[in-house]
Amino acid sequence: MPQTVKGVIARSKGAEVELVDIVVPDPGPGEAVVKVESCGVCHTDLHYREGGINDDYPFLLGHEAAGTVEAVGEGVTEVAPGDFVILNWRAVCGQCRACLKGKPWYCFATHNAKQKMTLTDGTELSPALGIGAFIDKTLVAAGQCTKVDRADAAAVGLLGCGVMAGFGAAVNTGGVGRGDSIAVIGCGGVGNAAIAGAKVAGATTIIAVDVDARKLEAAKAFGATHTVDSSTEDAVEAIRALTSGHGADVVVEAVGRPETYEQAFYARDLAGTVVLVGVPTPDKQVTLPMIEIFGRGGSLKSSWYGDCLPSRDFPMLVELYRQGRFDLDAFVTERIGITDVEAAFDKMHRGEVLRSVVVMGEGQ
Repeated sequence: MPQTVKGVIARSKGAEVELVDIVVPDPGPGEAVVKVESCGVCHTDLHYREGGINDDYPFLLGHEAAGTVEAVGEGVTEVAPGDFVILNWRAVCGQCRACLKGKPWYCFATHNAKQKMTLTDGTELSPALGIGAFIDKTLVAAGQCTKVDRADAAAVGLLGCGVMAGFGAAVNTGGVGRGDSIAVIGCGGVGNAAIAGAKVAGATTIIAVDVDARKLEAAKAFGATHTVDSSTEDAVEAIRALTSGHGADVVVEAVGRPETYEQAFYARDLAGTVVLVGVPTPDKQVTLPMIEIFGRGGSLKSSWYGDCLPSRDFPMLVELYRQGRFDLDAFVTERIGITDVEAAFDKMHRGEVLRSVVVMGEGQ
């Protein structure tokens, strides 16, 4: 029987979010209903509210979440009621050309729940990244649920988006490894996750680059061995100076702007790798001399969700967290209630937090 629960929506472009009643249908074939325990407040949710993704209002916001499976639909074998899961927004199909080539992290046919959650008047909601998790219970495709060992939901739920994107950009896409040098431009949540991932992978020179001294100080705690304040010094020259004049083996651009991408391009070593994980707006363009692209060699890559495979990466990272080797707690700046999402957007915009995490039931 459908359930009516509380959730946070963006009704129109730029309007403050609202806490409203939402109808969640019973799971159909291949679907699951998850009782949400926590959900991080991500920049992508703000992009949805501001119309930066599309205009399919109203949006049910939230996507960086963990919780417990409450019910599953026909044919679901991946998870069962009672499983503790992290939600992901790239449920692989297993049948597209990428999956059949053995590269499911590139899946070109990821899927979401077929049914729609609605307002009580029947208005269909567009769930953020196919999840919609600022809500007591959400309906998702079963493949969007990854079972992991029980851990602090507020911490491990961040693997659902930003932390996985950053970690994967460095380790999966960039291939950083033992003894490598890496520079990370942009030290928000994603950038610091790339720094933490590089530390886990054994990089010996980890350079954090930002214009905010507070962020650079935080980057040290995640594993940065050097910091560069690019508001006062040339980032490219500073990175080269810290790598014997050569440039870094891997440069992760976690901003999504032409000027920082150009810095990343010139700050890498010959045959090095540039990874774009910062999300640019559609109007952004970059111009580079083709002779430099040819002459410098190496790779220019973009990173989709850290090129992760949730079934492979989430359990591994949760285990590293449980062992004390990957500090997910450090990404949680504050734990808030579901009525505090709008205020969390303001704090994020001012650069005051890495992550505000909504803990369901708190402050209601």
